[in-house]
Amino acid sequence: MTLAGKVAVVTGAAQGIGRACAERFLKDGAKVVIGDVNEAQLAKAAAELGHPDSLATLKCDVSKKADVDALVKLAADRFGRLDVIVNNAGIARTQQFLDITEDDFETVLGINLKGAFLGTQAAARQMIAQGSGGVVINMSSVNALLSIPTLSTYAMSKGGINQLTTTAAVALAPHNIRVVGIGPGTILTELVAQQIMTSDAARKSVLSRTPIGRCGEPSEVASVAAFLAGPDASYMTGQTVYVDGGRMILNYTVPVKD
Repeated sequence: MTLAGKVAVVTGAAQGIGRACAERFLKDGAKVVIGDVNEAQLAKAAAELGHPDSLATLKCDVSKKADVDALVKLAADRFGRLDVIVNNAGIARTQQFLDITEDDFETVLGINLKGAFLGTQAAARQMIAQGSGGVVINMSSVNALLSIPTLSTYAMSKGGINQLTTTAAVALAPHNIRVVGIGPGTILTELVAQQIMTSDAARKSVLSRTPIGRCGEPSEVASVAAFLAGPDASYMTGQTVYVDGGRMILNYTVPVKD
């Protein structure tokens, strides 16, 4: 129960990594507020997660400041404080670079990067008002540093998140607020199924760049989030930890079994 007595907010928590983080935080003793733009899926996730006394939900479009502020306010009103936020909400659009429209750019950057910025600000203001510090966890990606041209807007947003993490870490350190990032590799989420693992050829391409030889599970990212949120990571700030099966260290491809 390493997070006993803590209160956490997780965005994009109706499914995938966000839901896994909420589940792990609840297991570790935290009270959790989950937000997502998909209200029906959010309600379904909440029912399946259980813990009605320790879990609250709110429909939230993270690209809108009022929604993000309301999510943080719900945590403070319902559970009395906020100790951790996981800025996880994100989308990806697969398209050729020259086909990216202004709307595509603004939509992806608005959710992925602006949303994390708004979440960091809102959470930090609440934590400073409490006077007790806290932890901000930003969900980055290996694509923050690696180039896949068909995921350009996603990659740009995640690169921005890495710099959000470093600059906020320095700015908020005097307030005892740690800011850290997680950079997943290919994790078996709904987004990956819809945008990346769309064919056998795509599967082989991904695994040829993954020394461990398999995709990750959302729970494996959530376990890192729980560590970063807890006391064992008390001297860590400004870093992004890559949960990627070895992809970031690979400079060649490996054989893939049929």
